[in-house]
Amino acid sequence: MKRFVVGIDEVGRGPIAGPVTVGAVLLPLEQSEWRLWEGLKDSKKLSEKKRNEWYMHIKQQSIACAVSFISAHDIDVRGIAVAARDAARGALDQLYADPSTAKVLLDWGLRVGAEWEQEQFVKGDERFPVIALASIFAKVERDTYMKKLAEKIPGYGFEQHKGYGTTAHYAALAKMGPSREHRTTFL
Repeated sequence: MKRFVVGIDEVGRGPIAGPVTVGAVLLPLEQSEWRLWEGLKDSKKLSEKKRNEWYMHIKQQSIACAVSFISAHDIDVRGIAVAARDAARGALDQLYADPSTAKVLLDWGLRVGAEWEQEQFVKGDERFPVIALASIFAKVERDTYMKKLAEKIPGYGFEQHKGYGTTAHYAALAKMGPSREHRTTFL
């Protein structure tokens, strides 16, 4: 009998710079119902302020939460799909959950080791609270990473566009060329 549920989701699949990031959240099965998470939405539908509030709530209310980053270089070498799956396994490993007591719910395209009972869902973050929580956790962690990266590598505007291919980002690329954080296969 499964007593726990793990939600796993990724963010940062589409940007031209920065890591792909996967979040994982572990909850008791009885805490995985929508009625217990009023106001919860997909991370892309929340303001930055609301995501940050949910992030703190996740850290306080979950049994465990984790994030895994796969670098732009590794994305270029292995491809985005493989990188995202590796990040999913990495985030799950950090939870120290037991496959005999936990089921894993993943957003579509992600998977973990065969020892886990797992299901993938299209738009899983809209269907299951635990996947939405993982999405928010990953999004806040990735955004924080990109803001810190903007301080280390100024001029690209990472703090604004978070690595996505905006007009301003392409203008900075034309002026400065790609950094080590750019995905050359995406340019």
